[in-house]
Amino acid sequence: MQPLYIIKTGSTFPDVVRKFGDFDAWVQTALGPVNFEIRTLDVHSDPKLPEAEACAGVIITGSHAMVTDALPWSLRLEAWIPSLLARSIPLLGICYGHQLLARATGGEAGFHPLGEEIGTVTIQRLPESQDDPLFGILPHFFQVHATHAQTVLRLPPQAIRLAANDHEPTHAFRLGSCAWGVQFHPEYTADIMRAYVEKENSTLRKGRIQREDKGNGVRDTPEAARLMHLFARLVEKGL
Repeated sequence: MQPLYIIKTGSTFPDVVRKFGDFDAWVQTALGPVNFEIRTLDVHSDPKLPEAEACAGVIITGSHAMVTDALPWSLRLEAWIPSLLARSIPLLGICYGHQLLARATGGEAGFHPLGEEIGTVTIQRLPESQDDPLFGILPHFFQVHATHAQTVLRLPPQAIRLAANDHEPTHAFRLGSCAWGVQFHPEYTADIMRAYVEKENSTLRKGRIQREDKGNGVRDTPEAARLMHLFARLVEKGL
């Protein structure tokens, strides 16, 4: 079986790395035990992306960069994404990866008009998600970890919106049968989310959710975490 690639699009804060590891480690842990190889490819240090046929699946991580910066590594990644969709390679874009998936397929990403969202927040599974392989078995309302300033402003053609809340109308979407974008972070633990809230307390702006909690409202998000296990099972089955 081909490996699953974790495409690492950045790193967390140095002190958070020392305590909890980095983005790719969080993703690998969240997937749980699997029967396929997992490889991390850091797009900053290794610009060569694998051929789509060499991938059992792909997960694109979050990043502290902004999609609208259109950095060279991001543009390479954006141009590569359609080849995965054309060959029905299971793909999960998380936060930055979610926005990049939208942009690579005809959507638009940019700064959220209501400001930033950070903390443990509640999202709603939309009726269109009823038969979705990842979202269809989740509760209608469940909690997720989120930290983002940019968002999907316009979905690509044929995309199916799967989840939302009052702040974020596109917390998740699907393209075709095997490509998902999630604005939230199913790979975060409560400790990681709390570290982000505490790290950013001094710069929280008026529009941010959980501003008043300062980390006290952070809690475990088992339903969101389940998405990672479900995605791993889809990769194992080859969809």
